[in-house]
Amino acid sequence: MTRRPLPTAPASVAGTDPAASTGRRALGRTGPALLGIATLLLLTACGGSDDGESDDKIESSKPSSTPSESPTDTAAPGRPEIKLPADAKNVFEGWEADDPKIDAVLADTAESVNSVDEAILQGSTQTEALPFYNSGTALQDAFDYIKRWTGDGDTWVGTARYFDQKVSFLDDGSAVVIYCIDQSKAFIKDGKSGDVDRSPASSDSYALTNKRLVKNKKDVWQTVEVEAKRGAQECQP
Repeated sequence: MTRRPLPTAPASVAGTDPAASTGRRALGRTGPALLGIATLLLLTACGGSDDGESDDKIESSKPSSTPSESPTDTAAPGRPEIKLPADAKNVFEGWEADDPKIDAVLADTAESVNSVDEAILQGSTQTEALPFYNSGTALQDAFDYIKRWTGDGDTWVGTARYFDQKVSFLDDGSAVVIYCIDQSKAFIKDGKSGDVDRSPASSDSYALTNKRLVKNKKDVWQTVEVEAKRGAQECQP
């Protein structure tokens, strides 16, 4: 039996149903897409700045030699501190582009991810970081998504890997970030029994995600729209 994949994002997720009763549960939900992945891939390939990589195709999902964990125990002045438990880690590989604007977008994208996981692992949507790094449709989706976790009391353990990111800036000033997720070493912990689902991973343990971000008056790149595609070929090992 293959294990159930963790959620990819608090947004529409193509190719999976989190309510499935067999296999490893998906950590995402299906629903109407707000910003199509195909559209974002086209925008990334044809317009704006990127992260310095010349190849628009997302490359192999093999780990880099120097992965780095996102900071979860420190925060810049005026920004909320995000803390994840020691047994749940998000690792963002190579999320630096030597370009201050791109680096700022990537940093706040990572914090958006961390803010959602912090709420899940704390069992509450009433965290400071959640509305700080997310707004609009993405924030509402995050609330709905987290409540599904808190209703069952489920959490997760292990390591989720974020890699092969690409950044573009649109004419309206917003940013689009596309990246892959590897959840093959992340596992759902049942809220009632405390059991951890460690059955084998599958292609659904990998997902392609895109986000649109808008910079607010506090110079924070807030995530406003999210979409993910479970089992995306571009992200398979």
